[in-house]
Amino acid sequence: MARLRNLLLLGGTGEALRLARELQGHNRVRCISSLAGRTENPERPPGDVRIGGFGGIDGLSDYLVAEKIDLVLDATHPFAAQMARHAHDACAALGIPRAKLVRPAWVPSPGDRWTMMPSVAAAAIFLRFHPAQRIFLTVGRQEIGPFVPLGHEDTPHGNGRWFLTRMIDPPADDIALPRGETLLARGPFTPDDEKALMQQHRIDLLVTKNAGGAAGKIAAAAELHLPVLMIDRPPLPPGAALDSVGAALGWINIHAV
Repeated sequence: MARLRNLLLLGGTGEALRLARELQGHNRVRCISSLAGRTENPERPPGDVRIGGFGGIDGLSDYLVAEKIDLVLDATHPFAAQMARHAHDACAALGIPRAKLVRPAWVPSPGDRWTMMPSVAAAAIFLRFHPAQRIFLTVGRQEIGPFVPLGHEDTPHGNGRWFLTRMIDPPADDIALPRGETLLARGPFTPDDEKALMQQHRIDLLVTKNAGGAAGKIAAAAELHLPVLMIDRPPLPPGAALDSVGAALGWINIHAV
């Protein structure tokens, strides 16, 4: 009987969790899910799981060799650019097949008031000259820093911005927060709930990353005719890009021979 092919599934997304469930009991593949460990109490995928970073490209390469990894499926967040680059470089050097599972990005519909931003830092700079005063900020707890000073700067439209900052887990005690209110919540969120939240807090601008997936806040902003600063995704590394769990399963089955 041929040995199972070892698949390293770089996870942390809903797609990765669904893929791990689909691969449970696969007759040709042993799936090892890797979680970065940045989210508290994540839903644990079935099968083998490792938690924590690898220590850069060299550490990842050592792990791939030590664990006899045959395939790598990168299903990390669309904004996990460093992990995507490291996975590409390590697999290219070792000759290990690798693919990136990335959910489709949101696209604006007619009437949407999007301004595309190349980065979080660019969005914070742009916001200094925008008239919005009450901002819904959903960029994750690790990238709120550039917005903190905006809550204390006088503008032609008022004395500092007010932020509704939403994140899954609380930031570390030594991390400064934007002026306003911090909301800890885990999605997905419905359009009706997002609309009610924005109306309750009198939001006049949404700042978010183009993560794709459930789009409750995008639909709510469109219905309320709110402007959106949409932070564009980092470019993907070269190689196979898959847009669904089904496509990822097909790729795995082709290479697990």
